[in-house]
Amino acid sequence: MKKKSKVSFDKISFIKLRRMYLFALITIAITVLLSQLLIQYNLNSQLSDSKIINISGKQRMLSQKLTKEVLILNFITDSLHKEKQIDRISKTISQWKFNHYSLVNGNDSLGFPKEKSPILAKHFENLKPNFDIIIKATNTFLANKKQNINDQENQKLVQTILENETVFLSKMNQIVSEYDTEALEKVTLQRKTEYGILAFTLLVLFLEFLFIFKPTNKKVELLISNLLSSERKALKLAQDTEIISEAKENSVKELKSLNYAMENTLLYCRIATDGTIIHIGEKFAKLLQYNPFLSDKKFGQVLTPIEKEQIIIDRIVLENHRRGWQGELNITTRNEQTLWLDLSMVPVTIKRDESELLIICFDITERKKAVQEVERLNAANIADKLNQQKVISSKIVENQENEQNRIAREIHDGIGQMLTGLKFSLESINLDDKEKATIKIEYLKKLALDIIKGVRTATFNLMPPELSDHGINSALAKLTQELSKLTGKNILFYNKTDFNSRLDSLIEINIYRLTQEAINNAIKYADSTHIIVQLSHSATLLSITVDDNGKGFDINAVEKKRNSESGMGLLFMKERIQYINGRVFFNSIPNEGTRITFNIPI
Repeated sequence: MKKKSKVSFDKISFIKLRRMYLFALITIAITVLLSQLLIQYNLNSQLSDSKIINISGKQRMLSQKLTKEVLILNFITDSLHKEKQIDRISKTISQWKFNHYSLVNGNDSLGFPKEKSPILAKHFENLKPNFDIIIKATNTFLANKKQNINDQENQKLVQTILENETVFLSKMNQIVSEYDTEALEKVTLQRKTEYGILAFTLLVLFLEFLFIFKPTNKKVELLISNLLSSERKALKLAQDTEIISEAKENSVKELKSLNYAMENTLLYCRIATDGTIIHIGEKFAKLLQYNPFLSDKKFGQVLTPIEKEQIIIDRIVLENHRRGWQGELNITTRNEQTLWLDLSMVPVTIKRDESELLIICFDITERKKAVQEVERLNAANIADKLNQQKVISSKIVENQENEQNRIAREIHDGIGQMLTGLKFSLESINLDDKEKATIKIEYLKKLALDIIKGVRTATFNLMPPELSDHGINSALAKLTQELSKLTGKNILFYNKTDFNSRLDSLIEINIYRLTQEAINNAIKYADSTHIIVQLSHSATLLSITVDDNGKGFDINAVEKKRNSESGMGLLFMKERIQYINGRVFFNSIPNEGTRITFNIPI
């Protein structure tokens, strides 16, 4: 009964002691934690202040640098040096403005606060007019220098920059001084705060010693002696030994499983810092056709039999055995095949003064081959496009030459001969013979009308006056009317939505030429008797459709024959409509007809 009472007393004393110690430790921990939080906060604040003071001082240097660069640019005459100097000044302005706005408005990335003391806010407000004048004058000066104009104005701008730069330096000195003063006040406050925390901590420790540690010293000794009894020690050691043994067995099993997985799934090996093989995984050895029981082989010799590649690998190991390395290696195996490895080399410390390197690789040969094939196909595609562009360019030049020759023949054979006949007829008029003179004058009137008609036809083919005077609607109506008269085919034009707006001249001439090309193709190649041109529009799109009842064609077959005249015609249409951001659609059925649609954004 006495023992039971004693055990109960010991238990109560232990609980009370534990509570006392916990209270003491928690009090000290809270005091230290609050102290550290306050100190770290003040340190961060001081770090931000040092950055602000540094940037503020840098602003003075940048203003002087900007003024110096402006003065240098003012006397530079060489255009190349002038462009470099202008670029240099632009970079200085950008950095100066960034620093200024960071100081004024705050910057989270730099740790600059948005809120400032009233004195600093007043200083920055006083500084703003001079800063804005320098920025405005410098930008105007740079604009004039780029265009080489307003030399007199530039001299005034330089003088303005010099005057305001002096005032800027003076006001910036006040700002830096104020920042320094406020930082000093923060440091003084922090010192006082730390002294207060130190005094409070010492007081807490003294009170804990006086009311907790000293009264409970005897109780601690008694409780420790009871807790450290031999019976409990033996039981505790036995339990610990059993737990450690079980944990060791589990660790060995995990290591065996991990080793088996690495041997059969990973390409890995361990090497010494001089490159000698310590151990190589089974899968890696099979890939390299290497006997894993051989020793004293260098890693480079295991990877490849090529001496040049071995030297490269040995140099990588020698230069990176301390910090590790990661990269891709291209090696030649013993069966003379190319192998690409994504290799990672990781330093591992085994003992205190002993280390080795863990090599882990991935076979990326197939991926590399796929990348090379993609690059080859891309290069072939680019070459094909370049050849296609050359063919298009040569065809355009050829068509231009043919058009110019045709116009020259029309003028020479038609208008030229009629003008020659007009000249001879005028010279042969005999005013004494009034009857014959009257007949020749009537003939000359008819000949003059034919000449006028020929001139109008030639100018219409070059640039229809309806296009420049009235727009695409009138031009297409005139085009279909004239071609219908010349060819004898039934060519009709319909403006389905009463479109009558004017477009940009480049867009109108391209629409006209595309429609003219589509109608000419229907006349020349489709053997059609009826051709219908329809124009419609919406709020954002203008659409022109050319339908014919000709023999049609196989679109896929024609597009494959890029060198044929019909294939090049489709390609020219696609190229031309891209100039005006439009799209063309071809729809043709053999022996039934063809529809070509042009869609142009408006």
